[in-house]
Amino acid sequence: MSAEPGGALVVPLYYDFASSLCYVTHRVMGQLAGELSGLGLELDWQPIDLSALRGLRRGAPLRPADRERVEVVSGDLGVGLRIPSRWLDSRPVLAAAAAVPAERAATWRERVWTAIYEEGRPPETPEAVAALARDLDLALEPIVLEAGAARVARNTEAARDDEVTGVPTFQLGRWPFGGIQQRDTMLRVFQRYARKAREGALSPP
Repeated sequence: MSAEPGGALVVPLYYDFASSLCYVTHRVMGQLAGELSGLGLELDWQPIDLSALRGLRRGAPLRPADRERVEVVSGDLGVGLRIPSRWLDSRPVLAAAAAVPAERAATWRERVWTAIYEEGRPPETPEAVAALARDLDLALEPIVLEAGAARVARNTEAARDDEVTGVPTFQLGRWPFGGIQQRDTMLRVFQRYARKAREGALSPP
């Protein structure tokens, strides 16, 4: 946890575009944006490479049990999506997410989530990433993307240090809170965290 001027609490949220549950989280957190703002909380979306963190094989077919889990969670939360048939190579879009200007980061995430989970067009090549960037009038030069890839690698190691084992993971102080649950449950978690953080009842990370 960190605080910005004015008392806002910044909560890192580790994510990977390859994760269908991260897309569900993106939609649920969007629905809770007003409540989070009222609590003085700001999510800091941090792209990480879950394949590197967990040793997952890029392009591997999605296991039926994993697909069923996503279908159950997304159904319970009322979030429709197209679930990819395999574990995507998200490195190109993660590098871009880490490289775009901060004021365009949310717009980039929305465009990528939509391409993958609504349009069924996963951008797994530099050419596909460049096409998405053109949709947003973004210029992403190779040197900028290289810097973004380096930042993703640093984020992934930071997540490892924070004992993150999956995505999405909300870093609440020094405690990783993984997964996405019902809106009321998530809101209660954030309310409790914000209260304790401001009371100084949490140990520093």
